[in-house]
Amino acid sequence: PFIDPPDARLIKDGYQTLLELGAVDEARQLLPLGWELAKLPVDPRIARMILAARREQCLAEVLVIAAALAAQDPRERPLEAQQAADQKHARYADERSDFLAYLKLWEHYHEQARHLSNNKLRKYCRENFLSYMRMQDWHDVHAQLLSLVKQMGFRLNQQVAEYEAIHRALLAGLLGNIGCKGEERQYLGARGGKFQIFPGSALFKKSPKWLMAAEVVETARLYARTVAKIEPEWAEQVAAHLVKRHYFEPHWEKDQNAVMGFERVTLYGLPLIARRKIQYGRVDPKGAREIFIHGALVAGEYETAAPFFAHNQTLISDVEELEHKARRRDILVDEQTLYEFYDERIPADVCDGRRFEQWRKEAERDDPQRLFVTKDYLMRRLPAEVTAEQFPEHLILSGMRLPLSYHFEPGHPLDGVTVTVPLALLNQLTPQQLEWLVPGLLRDKIIALLKTLPKTLRRNFVPAPNFADACLQAMTAESKSSSRQLPLSPRERARGEGSLCATLAHHLLRMSGVAIPPEAWQPEDLPAHLRMNIKVVAADGHEVAMGRDLARLQ
Repeated sequence: PFIDPPDARLIKDGYQTLLELGAVDEARQLLPLGWELAKLPVDPRIARMILAARREQCLAEVLVIAAALAAQDPRERPLEAQQAADQKHARYADERSDFLAYLKLWEHYHEQARHLSNNKLRKYCRENFLSYMRMQDWHDVHAQLLSLVKQMGFRLNQQVAEYEAIHRALLAGLLGNIGCKGEERQYLGARGGKFQIFPGSALFKKSPKWLMAAEVVETARLYARTVAKIEPEWAEQVAAHLVKRHYFEPHWEKDQNAVMGFERVTLYGLPLIARRKIQYGRVDPKGAREIFIHGALVAGEYETAAPFFAHNQTLISDVEELEHKARRRDILVDEQTLYEFYDERIPADVCDGRRFEQWRKEAERDDPQRLFVTKDYLMRRLPAEVTAEQFPEHLILSGMRLPLSYHFEPGHPLDGVTVTVPLALLNQLTPQQLEWLVPGLLRDKIIALLKTLPKTLRRNFVPAPNFADACLQAMTAESKSSSRQLPLSPRERARGEGSLCATLAHHLLRMSGVAIPPEAWQPEDLPAHLRMNIKVVAADGHEVAMGRDLARLQ
């Protein structure tokens, strides 16, 4: 693994000290990489590049660049001829990497050396603003490094290396010199440092998003010299043991059939990867399992052909339907109870859909009912008030059997009771037929109607619930004694005679002696769930219109 340069220098010094003291066995306990670093008599960063180049199959190219970095730059730029020197040096420039300029210069120089005498080669160097002596130093360092790596058993690559391979190898020694572009030409460097690209660089105008530099020096400003464009993924690969990973926003994804999350990868404070989607089970199996049970099984966001799942979802829907009818949320058990049901039965290593299906198929061979929940388990209380008589599934009006649906969500367009009416039969309905809602909501509607009366009348019927109960009793008794069935039986809704308000006024007059004129009632002020919602459908079943005002719909 990559070793920070100060640590690498200590390792090399410590290695030599151990050998001098005769502690050969202790010296051999160094990691293999540290052992090889100690054998290369160059800056540890350069040695690290060479070792990485062996793995990347680009040793031939990196040896040239490493030798250039270890020696003094042979390019000259005299004050009196700066522009001329820049023009000559421009032939070696590469818009992606200043390091590749060393390779181009190396090839060009050695091509000339094969055809020119020493004197002519010296003259060529002067004309092209190159130092002949530094070129020789560069050549000598390269020869020494080449001899060392051959002694270590390294082999030079025969094929020309790609840009990515070369710069990944160089990056292994320059991880502390990477930068990410910020505002304008400013770069954010490792550990919060900030720098700019040196104006003499071929990348000065390009300003890539990510770069690495051979060195960061301070002159008038902090400048990165000899830079190259890189991809942040390369740094993540090279410094896998140095990066810090932060995982966040774990969630169940139905399409992926797994718990997914996001990963942020940083190196020395630099965000290499800001937001990458990952399978969360690989980093936190326990947390992923909990999210899987909650998101897939408890919430029902799971696609499977398993019989238990369809059975459990049907039971949950049935209990939820009871809640909608009773207009209360204390019948179905909470999510934690259902979570505990699955948690007790599912192994600890199951954290996604694929593993769950593998386990389930084996478990159901021995116990097919292992994951089947019962209706009693799902219900915290038995809603005695929710019966087929009180909350029917259909309504019979004018000889028509119309389906009913229930929804409990104040403010929602479907809150309350919805009757589905075919378009062809819409004009046969009367407002009086729909006033009676369903028996289970009739008491609440009567109480609400009493509260809509003007105060001068309303004060005669306090408390309203008591008068509502008395009216219901009177209507029930009358329906039993009369041949004319009153609208209290859901099976006898074909009557259509008499409105609810008129019936109430009749019974209240008998009880209190107070007459209520028809205009005193304000049914339009009732809460939405106490007025029948009407959904009109076409012959093919699609919705044509919906609302609570029958006359307007007609």
